[in-house]
Amino acid sequence: MTRERNEREILAAAERVFARHGYRGASLQDIAEQAGLPKSNVLYYMGSKRGLYVRLLERMMERWNALLDDISVDDDPAEVLEAFIRSKMQLSRRHPEGSRLFAAEILGGAPFLQDYLRGGLRDWVQARARIFEQWAERGLMDPVDPVWLIFLIWSATQHYADFEAQVLGITGKDELSDADVERITAFLTQVILKGCGVRPREV
Repeated sequence: MTRERNEREILAAAERVFARHGYRGASLQDIAEQAGLPKSNVLYYMGSKRGLYVRLLERMMERWNALLDDISVDDDPAEVLEAFIRSKMQLSRRHPEGSRLFAAEILGGAPFLQDYLRGGLRDWVQARARIFEQWAERGLMDPVDPVWLIFLIWSATQHYADFEAQVLGITGKDELSDADVERITAFLTQVILKGCGVRPREV
């Protein structure tokens, strides 16, 4: 559909422009030109520069956390955590500009995301944390702080997008290959699962 295509183009263009110039340095005219649409179309679909910016940030979090939306206490924590780490690594690789945009917003004090952080996202984290606590009560993992665990997975997986220049400079690479990303994913999975005392479910 035309609307869906236009919204997709606008969001992709806005992600690039905001990531490059920040909220203050970006303009709707730049975004419209990048999307190949009139500025009036951007306003029609997105309402305002602020609305577009917040939508991008919230979309990034929804992408990152979708895998944990439907987990339950009956799931295997080893499978859930490994899949979450793998998904986050792949998303950070496919959407590095979105990851950097979110990092810049947080480093700036999250002026546009306070309601989301203190509302919907806090509720989401607390619901996941309760499931992790139940896994610990059942002896499926150590009683680690589940909120700190979620922070750890977020930060460890996003590092390779947010600090790409540092990673490439130190490793002497021009870019990370598929094999590099697989090794990083395996490393993070091993360290995090072992650190949480996660035990594979007995068959």
